[in-house]
Amino acid sequence: MSTLPVGVPVDAKPAPRPGRVTLDGRFVSVVPFDLALHGRDIFALSAGRENEDLWAYLGQGPFADYEAFAAHYAVAQTRDDPLLFAIVDKASGRAVGHATYLRIAPADRAIEVGNLLFTPALQRTPGATEAMYLMMRHAFDDLGYRRYEWKCNDLNAPSRRAALRLGFTYEGTFRQHMIIKGRNRDTAWFSLLDHEWPRANAAFEAWLDPANFDAEGRQIRRLEDLRA
Repeated sequence: MSTLPVGVPVDAKPAPRPGRVTLDGRFVSVVPFDLALHGRDIFALSAGRENEDLWAYLGQGPFADYEAFAAHYAVAQTRDDPLLFAIVDKASGRAVGHATYLRIAPADRAIEVGNLLFTPALQRTPGATEAMYLMMRHAFDDLGYRRYEWKCNDLNAPSRRAALRLGFTYEGTFRQHMIIKGRNRDTAWFSLLDHEWPRANAAFEAWLDPANFDAEGRQIRRLEDLRA
C-alpha cells in the first residue's frame, strides 16, 4: 500500500444531471427557458443602449434587435449544458432574467451556476437572491452535488461581491483563462461545498422569511450577518 498522502474516501456514486424542472419560490420561479414564453420579456428588459452593461461580461449580446436575440436563444434553449432557465417574477408574471447550470460533472458531483442575466427589474430585489438560493438548494438537496461553483470575469466587481454575499469562498484567479468577445478574461473562481451548505441554507431561509422585511420591503438583517 502506498505511503503517500491521498484524499479522504468519499462516496463515488455519480449525481444525476439536472433536468428541466421548475423551482418555485415566494418571489420568483426558476423555470425551463422557453423562447416563446420568455424571450420577449427578457429582450424588452435588457435591450437598448442604457442596458449594454448587462452584457459586458457575458459571452453573448447585446443584440441589435429581437431577431438576433431569438436566433441565439432558440439554440441556447435546446442545450443540456449549459442548461438554461428563465427567472419569472411571480407578482408580474414577467421573465426578468435567466441563469444556467453549466460545466456539469456528475461523476465528480460538481456543478456551476452562471450565464446570469439579471435585468433592472430583477437586480437588487429579494427575487434575485431567491433565484440563486433555489438553484443552489436544488443542486445540493435534490441532486446531491458536493461542489457548487461560481466563476466570473475577474474585472466584474459586482459579480465578485455577489458571490461572497451568497456564501461562496474565493479560491483564486485563473490568469488568461479565456478569450471572450476578442478580449482577455482572467477568471475568478468561487465555490460552496456540501458541508458548508447547511449553514448557508439556514441563512437564506432566515433572510427570505417575511419577518426579515419591513413594511416597505427592505431587509432588516443582511444575509452575510445571518450567515455569520
